[in-house]
Amino acid sequence: MSRKRVAVLISGRGSNMAALIEAAKDKKYPAEIALVLSNRPDAGGLHVARAIGIATEIVDHAAFGKDRAAFERALQTVLTSHHIDLVCLAGFMRVLSPAFVGRWRLRILNVHPSLLPAFPGLEAQAQAVVYGVRVAGATVHFVDEGTDTGPIVAQTAVPVLAADDEHSLAARLLPAEHALYVASVRRVLEGGWWISGRSVKLPEPLAPT
Repeated sequence: MSRKRVAVLISGRGSNMAALIEAAKDKKYPAEIALVLSNRPDAGGLHVARAIGIATEIVDHAAFGKDRAAFERALQTVLTSHHIDLVCLAGFMRVLSPAFVGRWRLRILNVHPSLLPAFPGLEAQAQAVVYGVRVAGATVHFVDEGTDTGPIVAQTAVPVLAADDEHSLAARLLPAEHALYVASVRRVLEGGWWISGRSVKLPEPLAPT
């Protein structure tokens, strides 16, 4: 099996990045984490990647001011130079333009800490607690031109407990989020899926591994 070259884009500690790296240690996993790219020079995940010999790059958005097109051209240049097949966003705190997404259509995945379409955007766990829901979760989806609106690959759910605040909910959700992302990347790269409306249809149920 020829493994696909995956870039993980981060802005912080990169816990989902670390989960993907761990999964990719298995040579039977269909993804090779070929690059970790951050828009922040101080992102903690860069140190994790470097420590185990994964290539890292920094495209500091601050250097481009408000010129998002120039920032994205720099992203594109780096991704192309590393021959990337699939981009995985893992806490990447920049909104990508429709033009950039269009160049990577159905080749950018994101994991979001809510059961979309509920609670898109920032602070999803806090939104869930404030709203009073009894079940929260995570969603892996393809990135499209909207904010957390792309076709859904898979979701997983966790209970919201009476004593939860956003921090305890986030801590309980994180292991399930990691497992979901690892399983979703595997399933997408194995192929055989198709898009129907807003859903990614799979020939068999997706179970986190």
